[in-house]
Amino acid sequence: MKIAALQTVSTPDVGRNLAAAERLVARAAEAGATLAALPEYFCLMGRHDRDKLDAAEPAVAAGEMPTDRSPIQSALSAAARRHGLWLIGGTVPVRPGAAASAHDRVLNRVPVFAPDGTLAGHYDKMHLFRYDNGREQYDEARVLAAGDRPVALDLAGLRVGLSVCYDLRFPELYRALTATPCDLLVVPAAFTYTTGLAHWELLLRARAVENQCYVLAAAQGGHHENGRRTFGHSLVVDPWGEVLAVQAEGEGMVMAELDRDRLAAVRRQLPALEHRRMG
Repeated sequence: MKIAALQTVSTPDVGRNLAAAERLVARAAEAGATLAALPEYFCLMGRHDRDKLDAAEPAVAAGEMPTDRSPIQSALSAAARRHGLWLIGGTVPVRPGAAASAHDRVLNRVPVFAPDGTLAGHYDKMHLFRYDNGREQYDEARVLAAGDRPVALDLAGLRVGLSVCYDLRFPELYRALTATPCDLLVVPAAFTYTTGLAHWELLLRARAVENQCYVLAAAQGGHHENGRRTFGHSLVVDPWGEVLAVQAEGEGMVMAELDRDRLAAVRRQLPALEHRRMG
């Protein structure tokens, strides 16, 4: 099965970003991908953190199609249906409840759309990034509310664990996801250049090795109109920790084969998942 990580350099313009996403999803489908993932904040890299609040959409229920009240999610649903693949829609700002106003904190939600365009499920980012090295400061909790539960879904015959960006630093989340072993972990991200250069590949390979599964990481990659620089390096890692494909910076796609025989062989030759001592 072919899986694809789609890399963007998103802008403050939602329309332009949705057009870029459609280009990339079409490219993945043409190359034979069964499952594709967009990066965190693919739909909006705003000039101000609070831009996420203005772009926030109502939630969509699992098993349903988005309405015109959720234009970003509607575009993702349409792309999944048009191209006949499973689409992990990066992250979308979603209001936490029907009564919440656009001025409340929003959830950083990963929506997953089936090939028929219905919502298969979602995950809300649990760990909110905060960083201050004296030159760069960032605190997602100013506008985001944290999710409260790990989510793994059965997609295309695979068990797929969902996570976002800063979640990558918390191995206990991935252990919870793989209490029943996952075949694939997906990590939409917008790592800063500074932290990505230091830790991005290291952490992704560690999550693949310790959980003996494939990792698909779709990243923002480049210089953004709002002045930020993200690290990029979207990649696919196999269960032995080998990087199968990588894109350094710029809009693009990486693709690799998820080989079930390879997955089984790694777990058979080194049965670490069987040796776990929980509690």
